[in-house]
This record gives sequence, C-alpha cells and structure tokens, in this order.
Amino acid sequence: MQASRSAGNNGGGGQGRNLQETILAPLVKTGGSPNKSYAIFSFLILLLLGAFFSSRLLLDPSVLVEREAVSTTKATAAPADASSRKDPRENTVITEKPPEFPLTCTSLSDNSTCPRDNYPTATLAGDSPSAACPEYFRWIHEDLRPWARTGITRDAVERAKKTANFRLVIVGGRVYVEKFNEAFQTRDVFTIWGFLQLVRRYPGKIPDLELMFDCVDWPVIKAAEFAGAEPPPLFRYCGNDETLDIVFPDWSFWGWAEVNIKPWEGVLRELGDANRKTKWLEREPYAYWKGNPTVAETRQDLMKCNVSEEHDWNARLYSQDWARESKEGYKQSDLASQCVHRYKIYIEGSAWSVSEKYILACDSVTLLVKPRYYDFFTRGLLPAQHFWPIKDDDKCRSIKFAVDWANSHARKAEEMGKKGSEFIMQQLKMEYVYDYMYHLLTEYSKLLRFKPEVPRQAGEGCSESMACPRDGNERKFMRESLVKRPSETGPCLMPPPYDPASFYSLIKKKDTTFARIHAWERRYWLMHKKNQTGN
Repeated sequence: MQASRSAGNNGGGGQGRNLQETILAPLVKTGGSPNKSYAIFSFLILLLLGAFFSSRLLLDPSVLVEREAVSTTKATAAPADASSRKDPRENTVITEKPPEFPLTCTSLSDNSTCPRDNYPTATLAGDSPSAACPEYFRWIHEDLRPWARTGITRDAVERAKKTANFRLVIVGGRVYVEKFNEAFQTRDVFTIWGFLQLVRRYPGKIPDLELMFDCVDWPVIKAAEFAGAEPPPLFRYCGNDETLDIVFPDWSFWGWAEVNIKPWEGVLRELGDANRKTKWLEREPYAYWKGNPTVAETRQDLMKCNVSEEHDWNARLYSQDWARESKEGYKQSDLASQCVHRYKIYIEGSAWSVSEKYILACDSVTLLVKPRYYDFFTRGLLPAQHFWPIKDDDKCRSIKFAVDWANSHARKAEEMGKKGSEFIMQQLKMEYVYDYMYHLLTEYSKLLRFKPEVPRQAGEGCSESMACPRDGNERKFMRESLVKRPSETGPCLMPPPYDPASFYSLIKKKDTTFARIHAWERRYWLMHKKNQTGN
C-alpha cells in the first residue's frame, strides 16, 4: 500500500498543477509587468477552485478511506491487485477487506494430496509487530536455555523420539508429519491442526524446523539425568521444575471433540457473555468444582471437602460423568453455565489440566490448589492478584479460610476474580496463542545445528487433508478454528529474557505472597480454635 499511496499522491499533485496551469494560462502574462485586472481575475478563479475542492472533501466520504486505513493499527500493506483499487473519480487508494480462503474439500480428490491453491505465500503485514507480547512470553527463553550454548543436534532430536507421538517438520512453509504412536483421543490431531493454522496465519514467516512432540500429560525429560549433557528437546503440553520438556499450547485451543468443548475463540465469547449476565455479588458464595475425581488421588482427597452433615467447608463439589454426558448431549457440562459461583477451584489431575484457562476466565476468584505442573501461560499468574493459593496437604481448611476471607473482603475478592479473568481474556486471546507458537518455534529453529529434512515416512499435512475426511465435532471444530486468511499484523514484539536480578525478584515476590497468605490462614484457625474452646 505504501508504494501505491506514494504514487497516488505524486500523481494527484501533478494533475492539480496541470489543471491549474491550463485554466490560468490565458490570464497570466509570460513577460513584462503584470496586469492588475488579470491578477484580480486570477485570484477570483483560485477562490472558486478552492471552494470546489473543499466541497468535494466534505461531501464525498470515499476520500477518507485511505486516511482511516493509515490511522487504524491493524491496517497493513496488501498487494494492489488483491485488496486495493483506484477510484477513477479520485486520486485515492480504497482499501478493501482482504479475501478469505475457506476449506476447498472439492479439490482434495483422494483425501491425501494437499491442493496447490492460491493461498498467499506471504503475510500482508511485513515485519512490523502488532504490539508488545505478554510478559509470560519471556519463559520461552528459559525453556530453551538448556540448549543456548550447545545448540540442538540431530542426535538430540532423534533421542526425543523414544516417547514422542509424532515428528513434525516444516520446510519451505509446508508441514510434514511422521507418526510413531497413536495419542489419547484426538490430542495429536488437533495439535497438528494448530501447527497448520499457524502456517496459514503467518505464511512465509515460519522457519524450517524439525521437532518431536509427546501428547502424554506428564513431562519425562528429567533435568538431573542430563547434568552437563545435551538433553533431547521434546515438546509437550506441560512441564515442572524437575524436567526440561518444552511446553506448547495444548490441543483444546482448537477444540476437544470428545467432550464437546468448542475452539477457544468461541468459548471465550461465551464466557464473556456469561460474566456480564451474572454480577459477582449475586453469585453463590461458595467454592465450586466439577470434574473427574478418579484420575488422581489429589482429586479424590478434594471430594472429602464437600458439604456434609458434619462439616461445611464452603465447597460445592460435583463428579463429572463424561460417558453419561455424551449420551445426554452434554447438557450439564456447558462451561459458560458454570460461572455462577463467586469461587471456582482448580486442581490438577494426573498432571496439569486443560480446565485451568476456563476456570480463570469466569470472573470468579480461582482457588488454585498448589500445582506441581505448569503450562505455557500459567507462569505469568501472580498469587493474590490473579488467583488465591490453596494448600494441597490441607485442602478443606484452606478452602474454608479462603471463602470466609473473601466473603468478608468482597471488594478485594471481586477485583481478584476480575483480574484473573482479564488476564485470560486479554493476554490469552487466540492471536497471542499463535504468537507464542511463532516465537517459540522461531527461537527453537535458531538453535538447530542441522538442516531439517522431510523423512521418507512423513506425509504432508494441510487443512484440507485433515478436515475434509472427518465428520462430527472433529470437522465442525476444524471449520470453526480455521484461519481463513493471513494476519494483517505481524507477531507481537518478543520481550527479552530475564536477567538474574529480575528473575530472582519475580520468584521472591511469589514466595513472599504465598507465605503471607499461609500466615493469615494459621492465625485464622488459631482464633477459630480459641473461640471453640473459650481459651
């Protein structure tokens, strides 16, 4: 657009001068002293021309289109033949909405060959970033630090194959997949789908790379086993302080077909609508949790905190039967309908749980049972700002104190719930999920000490080859989460890595907050005991 704009402006200025010279030529003497009457007449003609062009500016809004495009932060350059055209009446560039590229299943003859369609091979945005990335992007540097000095060799990648479900290769902007083991449900399918949508969002910007991906919940690359040695780089959905697995956005951002959880963009809209319907003070003043307690002992322990004839720990806990829900059409598992309590509990399952982002987005105060695992965004959460910490070894008493404290400090509690929700709504928008993927893969590719190659056993993947042969929720969710055109802005601006001082300060701030809340809790139960005994 910049080139067209410059050409349009220059051409417009030249046409204006030629028109003025043509009209005034008979009235201006080419030599000798100027004639006074001619000068007055020329001045009148100029006034008339000025009035005419001023009227055009006021009456014809089309001349403002280019100015609006310049002032809008999301407006970016586009090929002149695709999204720009000149209005023959005016010397302006009219910017149109970029075209969309939906699925073309009719061109997929055998459901295996990816069509060579007219999808753009480059973004419209150039290299200009859209905004600064959220703070949690800084953890990308930490996750890749084990290879910062040595780089990543082919041998290291091959050693990651031991537990991987698939190898993913990107060469020349095209995606190739070599599968090793079937993943649970469609985790691998929707994870690969996410890679394909990233390539559609930023065509021409994803570097050549090769990686191994493990779709199992718990991390396996133990740091203690690789002291002084190059660990295998293995991508997965979560990590912990004892492992070196590289965390990556989970499959549910593009939909969880087996339990009818829609793609993230649609869920976010529904949760936002639900938050606006039910004000925080009008919600049930209890802690709510609904899930599958059979997957982990810690969840079975949580169920002991349910209301009973002997105790009311301020918790309302429900077991989720997914088999029954499937038969009944998931009527009792709609996520947006569960934003009716002031407090919601997050607790891990066999490892980290995808439920965390849905719970945090509810405007309720998230009561976060001390986790062992993290995913790509949760390290950006701060205690007492985005969530309230709950002890994992004394859950019932910790939940009761949290709810009692929050109900007696309603304004502070409501603010905490909203800040947690705002974190999810603003910093975990789908555009930032893609940007996290982009920056992580870009930084990862810089560390490779070999040239990525497409294995013989790998097949090319594209949106058509994945979505078109499918049906039901799988195809529905793929259509809903399809990136239909390249981004109109570049990825966000990657923040620098933590320096030792800032990293230490962040950890100390969290630990200090945890300690302060636990001290309040101890005093609460000491006072409770005194009141019961009368001492």
